[in-house]
Amino acid sequence: MRGIAKLLTLAAVLVLVVVLGMVLSGTQGAPVSPGVSAGSTAAPSPAAPAPAVTDSGVAPVRASSLPPEARETLALIARGGPYPYERDGAVFSNFERLLPRKPGGYYKEFTVRTPGESDRGARRIVTGQSGEKYYTPDHYESFLLILEGQ
Repeated sequence: MRGIAKLLTLAAVLVLVVVLGMVLSGTQGAPVSPGVSAGSTAAPSPAAPAPAVTDSGVAPVRASSLPPEARETLALIARGGPYPYERDGAVFSNFERLLPRKPGGYYKEFTVRTPGESDRGARRIVTGQSGEKYYTPDHYESFLLILEGQ
């Protein structure tokens, strides 16, 4: 009996350590591969892995690992348009506070077309005035920092 009690205590301590580690690292639930996103059929890049989290606290993703439609939107942004959706280029207010806090008007949003959707869908690219770009596959519930040229 004492052996079972010791094993149960050890297992409880181990679970507590794992949960505490997740809380302290800011991870909630299973890790998400930056190369896989909602609606994506693109395989993750076989190149060396990107850093787990950036200085801003947002996980990075290589542009080459994004869905093809997101890469098309990045090309449109680089060219300055024309954009297919009226709301493209509108101010993104960061109400969710998942991106670094900046003054109002700092961020702009652009639609990433979702095949099979009759409306704008949930995918967006958000750009900052300093040139940073973020991808959200789930309408601002999560963000990935886009590493361009990779």
